[in-house]
Amino acid sequence: MSQQVNPAPRPSADATRRNEGSRRAILSAAFELAGEVGFDKLTIEAIAARAGVGKQTVYRWWPSKGAVLLDAFLMLSESGAGEAPGLPDTGDLEADLKLVLRATVAELADPRFDLPLRGLTSAILNDTTLAATYAERLQAPMDALKRRRLQAAQAAGQLADDIDLDVAIAMIWGPLLDRWLLRTGTLTTEFADRVVETALRGLRG
Repeated sequence: MSQQVNPAPRPSADATRRNEGSRRAILSAAFELAGEVGFDKLTIEAIAARAGVGKQTVYRWWPSKGAVLLDAFLMLSESGAGEAPGLPDTGDLEADLKLVLRATVAELADPRFDLPLRGLTSAILNDTTLAATYAERLQAPMDALKRRRLQAAQAAGQLADDIDLDVAIAMIWGPLLDRWLLRTGTLTTEFADRVVETALRGLRG
């Protein structure tokens, strides 16, 4: 007679809620601390203490502080997913892109986001696994929204049919990120507007 193997007990609803509560507390703590002390001084021990959990709880779910911070940004993006399912499409591509890039300037200038985002960027540059996760879970969905808006502009005859949309995305959003990351100049809404106007001159064909 074969021995019967009992299935592992499933976690209770209360345990699931506790785990989710701990996970969100850890992600919030990582984001807050990265903004307060910067990524270099951020530690797993400090994250655990702020979240009210043991550091082994953090290590059980994430291999590094960079991975924690990436999931913190993913949590933020998911919390706003219902508010912005796509880029604005009023029929005026230039106005829509200026609106989006102005919002990007405001976000990059927000001190709550500046240090955490710089920390995440630093972690990605030094961790190929983290970079791949970032590209798949955060960058790719955002690029898909941008590509969809540009495709709608092509269908409306506002952009040339033969442009490379990946290159177009880099032309429109890249200058803002470069100026912010490298601190090569002041990031302003006026600069964002000029980027849109200059890019569209070439992309309209």
